[in-house]
Amino acid sequence: MSDPRPKPSVLFVCVHNAGRSQMAAAFLTHLAGGRVEVRSAGSAPAAAVNPAAVRAMAEVGVDIATETPKILTAEAVRASDVVITMGCGDTCPVFPGKTYLDWTLDDPAGQGVEAVRPIRDEIEQRVRALLAALLPDRA
Repeated sequence: MSDPRPKPSVLFVCVHNAGRSQMAAAFLTHLAGGRVEVRSAGSAPAAAVNPAAVRAMAEVGVDIATETPKILTAEAVRASDVVITMGCGDTCPVFPGKTYLDWTLDDPAGQGVEAVRPIRDEIEQRVRALLAALLPDRA
């Protein structure tokens, strides 16, 4: 029997959409198995995803090599139930009725894969907790 409840949607936002938000979106997509709509965006997107983030995610079996940074739009925020910011501060538009969370995480920009691994691991822990909160009885 299909679940009549709407699929929750999450938007991850960081400045460049090249590291933290890409890793978080990839983990949620990977772990949710199609049960959550996932988006990521940046207030000032980079030209490409951080290569150290790509390597760190590949180490845990998640491929983000083909992802591209996307610009943050009001439409993306409006279409999401939960908006998680990671260092973009006030650049994210606020709409009533949305849940906003700010995850304080180190910025992997310019870091090697050794520095990105602990950031990746913390993001994975937070995404697992988020998924449990979003789908408490659908596990």
